Amino acid sequence: MPISHIDDDEEDAEHSAAKRAAAAAQSTWVSVVVNLVLTIVQITAGLFAKSQGLVADGIHSLSDLVADFVVLFANHHSKKEADEDHPYGHQRYETAASLVLGGLLLAVGVGMLWSAFRKLEAPESVPTVHILALWIAGGALVVKELLFRYMLTVAKRVKSSMLVANAWHARSDAASSLVVGLGIIGNLAGYPILDPIAALIVGFMVSKMGWKFAWDALHDLMDRSADEQEVQAIRQTVVETPGVLGVHDLRTRKMGDLIVVDAHIEVDATQTVEAGHDIAVNVRQRVIKRHRVLNLMAHVDPSQRADRDHLPVH
Repeated sequence: MPISHIDDDEEDAEHSAAKRAAAAAQSTWVSVVVNLVLTIVQITAGLFAKSQGLVADGIHSLSDLVADFVVLFANHHSKKEADEDHPYGHQRYETAASLVLGGLLLAVGVGMLWSAFRKLEAPESVPTVHILALWIAGGALVVKELLFRYMLTVAKRVKSSMLVANAWHARSDAASSLVVGLGIIGNLAGYPILDPIAALIVGFMVSKMGWKFAWDALHDLMDRSADEQEVQAIRQTVVETPGVLGVHDLRTRKMGDLIVVDAHIEVDATQTVEAGHDIAVNVRQRVIKRHRVLNLMAHVDPSQRADRDHLPVH
């Protein structure tokens, strides 16, 4: 296999990684600005309007702001080159960031639940909120939904699970703003207890999403395999490579948003070692080019299948 082909593939991989890192940084900085403004406005207005739901929503925006900085940190470190201590690179910074995001959401959600329960124990102490709270909640809902759609579009384009997690974090904020808005409407209509109930619902939503992100990230850190559809697509690419007679023991494991693959490929036993090696190199290059694969380690097995296929039929 010409060396120039290998260099081109490496340059394509580096270009792709650079594009993913740039897109992640850009979308996350947009989220930082939006969440900073929302945090200040929501908490200030919530305290002024005496709305626990709006304050809870502001704290949720604050958790988004912290989460954004976690993503920026992970994005910076995950694009580092492989070194002696990390021969496969630093892609798992993204998985670790998703775990931190999940833990952060879970902690924030539990705090919201506790605060709301305390209010519900003394419903007579719940004040009637100011109409300003409703306008702020409605504006926050629109802004968060737009932010979610923008971030999810970027995440899908660059195929980043970390950015998908951060985008859905923004969507959870949009859903929480909707619930808070309904609670404020109920409070203004003469049912003050609906405001802390809204805060309670927001706390549950945040806790549930935090648990899901943390649990998924934990499994990825324990070398969870890629989904079956992607594994079959990789297998198909290997089998279709010229010179490959079959493949078995194909195993995958997640490495951040990328995949590491091990496979036993079968080649004609009558070929030279050099020819078998060239087939393995070709398999690796084709798989890396077509799929989200960081590396493929191919073990070459001699096969008599080609000889059997050419035996005379009796």
